[in-house]
Amino acid sequence: MEACVIIPARFKSSRFPGKPLVKLKGKEMILWVAELSAKAVNISNVFIATDDLRISKLVEKNGFNSILTSPDSLTGTDRVAEAAEGLDYEVIVNVQGDEPLVSPIDIRKAIDLKIKFPNSIFNSYCAIKKNENPMSRNIPKVIFNEKNDLIYISRALIPESKENLRDYIYKKQVCIYSYNKSELFKFKNFGRKSVIEKIEDIEILRFLELGINIKMFEASTSSLAVDIPSDVGVVEKALSIKN
Repeated sequence: MEACVIIPARFKSSRFPGKPLVKLKGKEMILWVAELSAKAVNISNVFIATDDLRISKLVEKNGFNSILTSPDSLTGTDRVAEAAEGLDYEVIVNVQGDEPLVSPIDIRKAIDLKIKFPNSIFNSYCAIKKNENPMSRNIPKVIFNEKNDLIYISRALIPESKENLRDYIYKKQVCIYSYNKSELFKFKNFGRKSVIEKIEDIEILRFLELGINIKMFEASTSSLAVDIPSDVGVVEKALSIKN
């Protein structure tokens, strides 16, 4: 297989401790993400990278591979890079463990784009819906040029204008990334969070500060991540509609 999915899953989330194991419609969130990822690359090519034995035991019990990683990983991408050290794949896709509505189609698209354009990292986005608040600090907003190169990503409202942007459709990041091992190791070997990455608390900014090109692609469906406990009910409702 030319590609694998690595799902970083940390138990001690600062905003939502124990988040990977929270149940959505009776099933742990990490299993929702793993099962959808398996539809894209087959279960044998899905790996959960975690520092917690509770998460490791759960996913292995359900037939998934787990890789124990350091509890000191700076970010999910650092954890993915650590897990990737022992794997041999042309493309590595990072699917965040709090994206239980992730589309297997979009995972495959991230793989295909990375194979076609090996010198760029790929990240997904979708439009922010009318029932979402673009000013929320929990939603990273993205702006990119006409070639789909990422210009910037921020928790602040971007773009901003002196004029009324009432009709502008803001875009948000969907946490599907594709890269190769070399790019991941450059990220990890930086050894610390970059300046802007640390301010924004958005890890992909480290790649920008390292001068690595990031291209954005539109997700086939909108996405809802579980960032804080109040997101659970909203996501469960979306899962009911989807199913």
